[in-house]
Amino acid sequence: MRYLHTMIRVFDLDAALHFFGLLGLREQRRREVEAGRFTLVFLATAEGEPELELTYNWDQDAPYEGGRNFGHLAYEVDDIYALCSELQAAGVTIARPPRDGYMAFVRSPDQISVELLQRGGALAPAEPWASMPNVGSW
Repeated sequence: MRYLHTMIRVFDLDAALHFFGLLGLREQRRREVEAGRFTLVFLATAEGEPELELTYNWDQDAPYEGGRNFGHLAYEVDDIYALCSELQAAGVTIARPPRDGYMAFVRSPDQISVELLQRGGALAPAEPWASMPNVGSW
C-alpha cells in the first residue's frame, strides 16, 4: 500500500492556494470538471511526494462548516521558528505557537488545522514563541 493524498474541500481556492504556498506546497496538477462543476488541485512539496488535494466546488455559496472535524494535516519543517515568523508576517495566526521548539498549529482559510513539526527534534525554546499563548482552537 502507498499513501497518495489527503482531500479537503475549500471555499476560496485562491486563498487556500496562497496559504498552502506559504507552507511550501506547490501545484502539481489541476483538473477542471465542468460537468461536475468542480476543480481539483493537487499540491505537494516536490514531485512524487504525497499530495494534498484541494476540491473547489464552483457552486458552494458559503464556507464549509466543521473543518475541525477533519482532524489535521501534519508537515515536517526545516526551521519551525523561521516558518512561523514567515506565516505570522503574512497574516496567519499561530494558534498553537512552537513554545517547545518542536510543534505548532495554524489554520487554513477553511479552518483546517495544520500541524508543523520540527525536523530532527526540538529546537531550543526561544522568544517570542516560548511565552506566547494559544489562540483559538487547533
